[in-house]
Amino acid sequence: MAKSNAASTHRLPRSAPQVEQTRLDLPEFDRLIHERIRLGIVSALAANQAMTFNDLKRLLKTTDGNLSVHARKLEEAKYIACTKSFEGRMPKTEYALTGTGRKAFEKYLDHMEALIQAMGR
Repeated sequence: MAKSNAASTHRLPRSAPQVEQTRLDLPEFDRLIHERIRLGIVSALAANQAMTFNDLKRLLKTTDGNLSVHARKLEEAKYIACTKSFEGRMPKTEYALTGTGRKAFEKYLDHMEALIQAMGR
């Protein structure tokens, strides 16, 4: 007959009181914009008619590769437009917010405002 081992006896934790959760009626959340660098790009372009790649890179304190990847995702979604040109012999890449991007950004801001208001209740 096996010995009973008191140390192996586990007590079940008390169940936590049930918290009533209510579903918030919020607009659809845009995860594409929500990422930090992409939110920074869209915010900067919403406040400026256009910005160069180098200006965005300095503003957002990021690397060429990181900015390039995030800008490409926003371009693919048609949130920003990219224009490439030359100033003398130097290539210049400039970005601008599209109408689609502006609407998506406004919707994102509405969502954040609704979330803040809902949490303040």
